[in-house]
Amino acid sequence: MTTSITPEQAADLADQATPLDALLIDAALGPARRFMPDVSTARLAAALLGKPGTIAGRLRSFAAEAGRIAIGTSTLAPSKRDRRFVDEAWTDNPLLRRLVQVYIAGGQTAEQLVGDAGLGWRDEQRMQFLTENLLEVCAPSNLPLVNPASAKEAIDTAGMSLVRGGGQFARDLAAPPRIPEMVDRSAFEVGRNVATTPGAIVLRTEVFELIQYTPQTEQVREVPLLIVPPTINKFYAIDLAADRSLVEFLVREGQQVFVMSWRNPDARHSEWNFDTYVQAILDGLDAVERISGVQRSALAGICSGGILASMTAAYLATTGQQDRLAAFALAVTVIDSTRAGMASALVDRRLAKVAKAASKRKGYLDGRALAEVFAWLRPGDLVWNYWVNNYLLGKKPPAFDILFWNADTTRMSAALHADFVDLAMDNLLAKGGAITVLGVPIDLSRIGTDAYVVAGISDHITPWQNCYVTTQLLGGTSRFVLSTSGHIAALVNPPGNPKASYQVNKDNPANPSDWLKDAETQHGTWWTDASAWLGERCGALRPAPGQLGGGGLRPLVEAPGTYVFDS
Repeated sequence: MTTSITPEQAADLADQATPLDALLIDAALGPARRFMPDVSTARLAAALLGKPGTIAGRLRSFAAEAGRIAIGTSTLAPSKRDRRFVDEAWTDNPLLRRLVQVYIAGGQTAEQLVGDAGLGWRDEQRMQFLTENLLEVCAPSNLPLVNPASAKEAIDTAGMSLVRGGGQFARDLAAPPRIPEMVDRSAFEVGRNVATTPGAIVLRTEVFELIQYTPQTEQVREVPLLIVPPTINKFYAIDLAADRSLVEFLVREGQQVFVMSWRNPDARHSEWNFDTYVQAILDGLDAVERISGVQRSALAGICSGGILASMTAAYLATTGQQDRLAAFALAVTVIDSTRAGMASALVDRRLAKVAKAASKRKGYLDGRALAEVFAWLRPGDLVWNYWVNNYLLGKKPPAFDILFWNADTTRMSAALHADFVDLAMDNLLAKGGAITVLGVPIDLSRIGTDAYVVAGISDHITPWQNCYVTTQLLGGTSRFVLSTSGHIAALVNPPGNPKASYQVNKDNPANPSDWLKDAETQHGTWWTDASAWLGERCGALRPAPGQLGGGGLRPLVEAPGTYVFDS
């Protein structure tokens, strides 16, 4: 038995994650609020003022290190994994080497002072976050011409790299999300080279379009699969390029696949809430049953769509309709946010109330604001990396389909935003009957259907430990699968990657660390495992339908439909 990451490392990754309530509050109020002085800042200042000896000691140590840096005897050096300083000039040039060493020494001193203050957990987490982000801002690699790559590019292009970078900076700053562009969007077009698996819209409501995908095998499994995508982004993360599409893979495995494509709401739809979206999923299941001619379906949900799918499954179980579900699956979905990670220290009920009021005034939460929040979760990779590439080097960002999808943002209705914030703040789904949907108390323990739960081991949005806890909440038999990579990369996991692997365990102990300790590593993609699991629960094979639609529903337009183009 082997594992690709230790329980201690995995716990550290979870602590760096950001729970749903923090994401949605920051998106409404703006991530800049985290950088503003607050009560925690005042407590840090007061604590350090009460320890003048400690401050003096730290400053003496910094001064001594600065002296060693000045005479060239300092041994400080950036980590070999720090991509900001990989250029040889950072070590070969004596001025640049000293600049980096001063930066490292100053950063270490600042972090030590935060630890010395002896703050409570909440205040210490706030101050660590602020310190780390300010250090990211102050990195010498962010400075034009000081960065050796920037200086070389400016010389090679006679200064045009800085001109191009300055123009791009002005364009990015002019409109939300006001962060560097992460992808060359000109390389992609929805329906042309992303979201291209053949199919048709077979139902359109005010809330969603239902896509039925064209069978690509002579026989198909009798029981169809309905996938509920996130409400935060568009559906086609699961239908990227050819041979990188989960939908395409499942269809080629003989699975009948249906996917809901949410409408991009605006101020007119401000009242859409949990009831609205759960009813939409029920409408989708009704349509799938009519078209397939069977009374059972497999239901799968992804991220926020998984939360909605869980409510729907519990609703069916409580109302005596559980036999309509042949299987239930969740991907990168946090139901229990008890161990929410570092950012739980950054939110409170006052901020939650202000955030809900802000989206209510507008009628929706702007997806571009959420994209900005996601970027600042990993500023080194998602902000400053592109700052250097786009502005200092004057280059276009790479063409990458996942980042194109990520930049294709959607809005969230004000009422749904408020419901999600309340749900996460009070961890309502982890408490049986604590929340009511469509007049029915929701208790996940009543879901007796077999469940397949998949998570990503380095996911900074939905920590795998929190995803795992779902196995303890559901009433049926659960199979938990831990994929490599992060939030979306864990989903885009096609066959053929020699480095791909996933971990499984026949048991589901209460503690996620115990699960990981005894998990077995399987080489390949979890897609094949999921397809086999579905195959055992989706009935016998039967001839594939000759045309799409049925039961009074007919194709309206070809996939990917029309709602996916809403901006």
